[in-house]
Amino acid sequence: MPAGAGPYAMRALGAALMQTLRSLLFVGQMYLAMLILGLVFLPWVLASARGAHVACHIYCRWVIWTLGWMVGLKTEVRGTPPVGAGLVAAKHQSFLDILLIYHAMPHSAFIMKRILIYAPILGQYALRMGCVPVDRGRRSAAIARMRAGVESGRQAGRQVIIYPQGTRVAPGESRPYKIGTGLLYAQMGQPCVPVATNVGVFWPRRGITRKPGTAVVEFLAPIPPGLARAAFMERLEADIEGASNRLMAEAGFHTDHPGGAL
Repeated sequence: MPAGAGPYAMRALGAALMQTLRSLLFVGQMYLAMLILGLVFLPWVLASARGAHVACHIYCRWVIWTLGWMVGLKTEVRGTPPVGAGLVAAKHQSFLDILLIYHAMPHSAFIMKRILIYAPILGQYALRMGCVPVDRGRRSAAIARMRAGVESGRQAGRQVIIYPQGTRVAPGESRPYKIGTGLLYAQMGQPCVPVATNVGVFWPRRGITRKPGTAVVEFLAPIPPGLARAAFMERLEADIEGASNRLMAEAGFHTDHPGGAL
């Protein structure tokens, strides 16, 4: 502490250190719970895909509960999550939005990076849940794989979740929306549900500290089928970015862009 620092600065530093400590404890128990639940449910998962969904929903509830009382971060889901087969296109800021979006729907699966299927336990769960692994470095093969996965998901009544920007994007950063979402929208011939979020304000893309507040994911009005690809992509980006900016401003994070892309 610099010489001459007042009581207020000392209290602020103490509070920040305590929040970091609470965050460390939270993160440690979160991954321990993932390991324990993963091992306990693994026999059921290998026998039935339902076991994977049950285990993952239990894990989501555990993380959401412990997040609230351990670090003071509450969560909220707004809007109407879809319950039938369809495409969900979401803003991705941190691991928390994965948990909230997945837990809000009854039978969902992600389009995810292929390398994750080789992760111990996690990879088996993802495959049993019907997640679609794609290699982002091979665009044509990735798009073909996504199309096949979406068709399989439609037949199984799943909600297929895609992150149009392809990766986590921190608040204030900008990344383009990839055309794969538009191709899937055209293939399905069904509404696409956009999802906005502000979770990155509280649970950063990198780092340990989790901030207190209210992290929100919001299911927006579905985009009806039949739009031209360019028109769909323009509307999708405007809806998600505009709503995400609004949610982040609500959480105290402001950008120079009141709507649309950051």
